[in-house]
Amino acid sequence: MEPVRILRSEGIEPVIFYANSNIHPAEEYARRLATLRTWAAEEEVAVAEGAYDAKAWEAAVGRIGNAAEAKFGVICDEEGDGRGETDSEARAAREGDGAAADGPSEARIAREARCRACYRLRFTEAARYAAEHGFAALGTTLSVSPYQYTRIIREELERACAREGIEAHFEDYRPFYDEATRRSREGGMYRQNYCGCRFSEAEAAAEREERAAARRAAREAAKAARADERAAEEAERARKRAEKRAYADRQARKRAALKALRGQRGDE
Repeated sequence: MEPVRILRSEGIEPVIFYANSNIHPAEEYARRLATLRTWAAEEEVAVAEGAYDAKAWEAAVGRIGNAAEAKFGVICDEEGDGRGETDSEARAAREGDGAAADGPSEARIAREARCRACYRLRFTEAARYAAEHGFAALGTTLSVSPYQYTRIIREELERACAREGIEAHFEDYRPFYDEATRRSREGGMYRQNYCGCRFSEAEAAAEREERAAARRAAREAAKAARADERAAEEAERARKRAEKRAYADRQARKRAALKALRGQRGDE
């Protein structure tokens, strides 16, 4: 949404090339394409569809993801470059433990390698289509998302375009992510909850479960804290009640003693 608006403001009329053999399953691919076509028709933007070749994607990318998954399991919390900071800076800010000096984790490197292969496959297809159909340049909307690897996207876009002899029109659209999100929600558009491939689907599900578990733990901790507070308050109330009873008992004993003393004096 925002990339098209920005390109048009620059005097560029884009054609969207839908190259997404990564999307799993095929039903999800079709749903996203239908959403795009509906929006594009409203905005009068041309859409061209590339081949949906899941086997080619598995051969080029799936094997890399399989190897990473075999070594690291489902790789969580290593997505994207954030909203502009470097990978290490973002991680250091989150963890506060000197991550910037340590560099990216092995799991992150493996995930980046998988995503690089995916970008490469799709940009190669898109650049070939652009060159064959007389387009002078190729850009990408991938760079709108802070959950993508923006630096790698640019490298692979430029690589594919150089190979086909066309211009790489890269723009970092991440500052417009929130606006694009707002507009798509207001428009009632389908919004997927994972990037597209089977690995990202598993990662997103695991990350959602992590967040849900963290929320449950926070609720339990808050509940325990409230229980401790209530127990302390009840103990304080019990202490005050005991003090009042003790005071009442002392006063009663004093009154009894005074009464007895008066009785003795009366007898005299």
